[in-house]
Amino acid sequence: MSKLILLTGLGLLLNAHLGCAYQLMCYFNNWAQHRPDLGSMTPDDIDPCLCTHLIYAFARISNNRITMTDKKDLTDYKAFNSLKRRNSQLKTLMAIGCWNSGTAAPFITMLSTTKNRQTFIVSVIQFLRQYGFDGLNLAWQYPGCHGSTPKDKHRFTVLVQELRGAFEKEAIKNKKPRLMVTATVIGIISTIQSGYEIPQLSQFLDYIQVMTYDLHGSWDGYTGENSPLYKSPSDTGTKAYHNIDYIMESWKKKGAVAEKLIVGFPAFGHTFILSDSSKTGIGAPANRGGHPGPYTKKTGLWAYYEICTFLKNGATWAWNAPQRVPYAYKGQEWVGYDNVKSFFLKAQWLKQNNYGGAMIWAIDMDDFTGSFCKQGNFPLTSTLKKALSVHNASCRETALPASRSRNGSSSSGAV
Repeated sequence: MSKLILLTGLGLLLNAHLGCAYQLMCYFNNWAQHRPDLGSMTPDDIDPCLCTHLIYAFARISNNRITMTDKKDLTDYKAFNSLKRRNSQLKTLMAIGCWNSGTAAPFITMLSTTKNRQTFIVSVIQFLRQYGFDGLNLAWQYPGCHGSTPKDKHRFTVLVQELRGAFEKEAIKNKKPRLMVTATVIGIISTIQSGYEIPQLSQFLDYIQVMTYDLHGSWDGYTGENSPLYKSPSDTGTKAYHNIDYIMESWKKKGAVAEKLIVGFPAFGHTFILSDSSKTGIGAPANRGGHPGPYTKKTGLWAYYEICTFLKNGATWAWNAPQRVPYAYKGQEWVGYDNVKSFFLKAQWLKQNNYGGAMIWAIDMDDFTGSFCKQGNFPLTSTLKKALSVHNASCRETALPASRSRNGSSSSGAV
């Protein structure tokens, strides 16, 4: 009986810890610094008072060990983790990611044997402690498919369990706070079923960041929202699964603890080239992705600040009321995206459903200089911070240098 009381007490303490505040986890792309002009962002441009966690993307695996992707990463690691001097409560994580059969090969090899996993885990602890990170983010999007075998579904669970155990032992041995372990997971239902042992992962992971975006894109052959909160009235069959509400409820029903689930918020939109410029609504025929943005230079994708430029250049803006997100079009260009209004509405929904917080991909795609949207610096991230009541009284907020910020006044414009 005393053991049961102790376990119950620990469970209550855990729930109290998880429920005490919402998390705001912000990804930073290490390649963002290579974008031109005002699109270029370095760790020095990050406001450390915005987020509870900053996640550096990405490290890679070589010979079953975690390693940096570029020698310049050493400088970035130092700048990234020095942000904690201005926010004593900020936590930083290193993401290690793979998203297709090519990049997944080292991950699959590492998972395949106990020896390989232990080599990886030892290297992770050394790496995180050496460079000052507080935890590891596993960003493997397709365990059990896309070049990975069905056995990897369970092996991924075993890796998480082994990481958690090793982190706990290391913390006790060295009398340091335990390193965190989180996972960024896919939102597509078929991948959820084939890739994750959800109850077990929920037990050993500190948080589960769900990619509730990339739900529609040029691959569909018709226009659709990148990250709709709800399904469209026209959605039938599996299309009805491609929305935040359904995805997050599925993770919860399959055994994930709601307070550990982190909802994905995209600071970008997916673009389309309309097949017929007279048809501009949701589901309009589209034959390919939109033209690359001037800064991100990706076909079919624009950062939020690039979308603001599109709107200022005469695009027609529309609010998709059933799905709680906007879209815009001009000529044959069409984009489905998120703005300040949709971020606020989604944050309210998040709180009503008792999820653990929000994850933004990525902070460097927000209008971090305030130069494009006239909503101040980091308008999307700031909206989440306010809506989720993320606050640290000891945090020292700093503005970007004048050369990096222009026209940063507030605006209520419909962007």
